[in-house]
Amino acid sequence: MKTCAFLTMAACVVSLSTVSSYPNGKVNVACGSMLPIHQGSTPQSSTAPYKILVSKVTFNPGDELTVTLQANTGVTFLGFLLEARAVGGDFTVGTFTVTNGNSQGLECNKVMNSAVSHTNRAAKSSMTVTWTAPPGSGFVRFRATFVQSFSTFWTQVESQDLLPLTISSDKCDSEKLCFSSPNGCNPANTPGCVFMSSVPTAAGGFVFEMSAASNGYVAIGFSSDKKMGNDDIYMCVLNNTGHVEIQNAFSTGQTSPTLRPQYTTGNSSTSFNNGVIRCSFISRNNISLPNGSSGSLYYIFLTTGPVAGRSIRKHSQSPLITNEMVDILKTRAHVSASSLPTTVKVHGSLMLIAWMTTGSIGMVVARYLKNAAGKPVFGKALWFQVHFFLMVLTVSATATAFIVIFVEAMGWSDNAGAHPILGCIVMILSFLQPVVALLRPDLNHRSRFIFNWVHALNALVIKVLAVATLFLGFQLIDRFPNLWMGKVLGGFVAWEALTILMLELNIFFKRKDSNTYEFEDKTAKHEVVVVTLYVFGNLAFLITLLVGIGQL
Repeated sequence: MKTCAFLTMAACVVSLSTVSSYPNGKVNVACGSMLPIHQGSTPQSSTAPYKILVSKVTFNPGDELTVTLQANTGVTFLGFLLEARAVGGDFTVGTFTVTNGNSQGLECNKVMNSAVSHTNRAAKSSMTVTWTAPPGSGFVRFRATFVQSFSTFWTQVESQDLLPLTISSDKCDSEKLCFSSPNGCNPANTPGCVFMSSVPTAAGGFVFEMSAASNGYVAIGFSSDKKMGNDDIYMCVLNNTGHVEIQNAFSTGQTSPTLRPQYTTGNSSTSFNNGVIRCSFISRNNISLPNGSSGSLYYIFLTTGPVAGRSIRKHSQSPLITNEMVDILKTRAHVSASSLPTTVKVHGSLMLIAWMTTGSIGMVVARYLKNAAGKPVFGKALWFQVHFFLMVLTVSATATAFIVIFVEAMGWSDNAGAHPILGCIVMILSFLQPVVALLRPDLNHRSRFIFNWVHALNALVIKVLAVATLFLGFQLIDRFPNLWMGKVLGGFVAWEALTILMLELNIFFKRKDSNTYEFEDKTAKHEVVVVTLYVFGNLAFLITLLVGIGQL
């Protein structure tokens, strides 16, 4: 009899049983599988006569939710194990607080009170506990095991999905794949953070989160290359009623993407506050490209843009693209956006140099420093030689930038909007300028004034179009959350306008007669001072923007 009793006790320990072997509910060993290992017994396959009720389906970090395990009428349970699981992840989240003596907290995954179980074998028809939401959690689903008797128990009883009202970068280093700009930013406390995260679900599909400052849409795309087109796209779109809709679409080229039927299941959470779109949802499908290819390695695109009705329009800036193909079935730290191609950086830098320094300074010298002292150089006035040299550099830089970007794009790029059109016009007019200069009549020729006006007017048109092209270019490449590069360029335009105004006023007050261009002061001392300050100011703006391009 003693031997038999000993063997029975040993069997209980080895079986890791819950109710019969652990009537006190100390079932920490079952935290992972949530299976009571009752020898010779398996979980019931029928619908469980139990359910999990939650006081609300949305939460913020630190919120306390009431969770009730409820048996159907006339049914009881002897033991239970309850956990909160991240949807798409096999790990517990949050902590429980017991509210009566029939339940107790357990330590799972080395976290105290991350699960709750029974304390005795008394029959129960309901059990209520309190769950505290953790920071940085995604979708949450409560899961329970109910034990009716040693041989009768149900596992995988689940609640509806709970939605986090806060999207954050917490857990990006361990439990979800994240992609953002600036790299590593937290959308929970950085409104300008452009952010997405994904977690694969056990049943197939993904849990997605997106957040970005936008009055139109924020979208993620999955592609087999770094070019837009033939992509699987998910979008959070602000409609004309101020609500955010979740859309799934595919693209087959440079046209507007084609919407698919709604590919979400369960709950979704969306909001639009203070100019920031936030949405989280579950997709029931795996990623699939329009050409039929599927897998787990993709380049990820992340972008924002305007909408018209329920239809999205071309993205407002160059999309973020991952450095390399990402395995979306794995979770890892933030993946980084690929930097701009070197050819694009060279193109932009040359255009800035041409139209913020050499071209601008060359025009100012020709207009305002003709009276500056200086010996002739190679038979020509100093101001003319400086002007000529700077304009040759400007045309050369513009031509080089044009060739470099044309080679990079392998022809005409439909994605760039009006930028390449204006760029071509600037290129053509820039070449015409020196051609016209070579054909200029003699200084005393009666038609000289016609050349002067044509030359000056063409220069003005080139400058205006060049600056407009720069603004459009920054809209395509500026990935900084506050789009500061375009603002710096705006500051440069204001600085240049102020300088020109000062120089023009100086000319006005130096005239002997308002109807002539004769000056009392034949020197250009004031002009030299203003132009010198102008040059240093231009260089400051230029260097700032060149540093920004280097960081893209």
